Amino acid sequence: MTHKIMELVDKQSMKENPPEFEIGDTVDVHCLILEGEKKRTQVFTGTVIGRSGSGVNEMFIVRRIVAGQGVERKFPVHSPRIEKVEVKRSSVTRRAKLYFLRDRIGKAVRLKERRK
Repeated sequence: MTHKIMELVDKQSMKENPPEFEIGDTVDVHCLILEGEKKRTQVFTGTVIGRSGSGVNEMFIVRRIVAGQGVERKFPVHSPRIEKVEVKRSSVTRRAKLYFLRDRIGKAVRLKERRK
């Protein structure tokens, strides 16, 4: 009985059309930021280096370099605070997780672009 209730709650929390992107894509994640009573959208641009979980618990990690320092941020796919995810560039990858990019600097971080 409780299992069915949990499934019902999960279905209500999930987005109708979740964003479609793959590991290695360069994406713009539009996040809703609440500051007191004000709302604004902040864009986080970077490369998707991993996805984990399934259903409501699905998450993805976006990595970018800011002032020579690597910054990673983990986002829930079905969060209401994520307005949209735009794919800027698709890359060819042969791994499910791109954690090896953490050790790379400069041009070595670049991935081959996927031909459409």
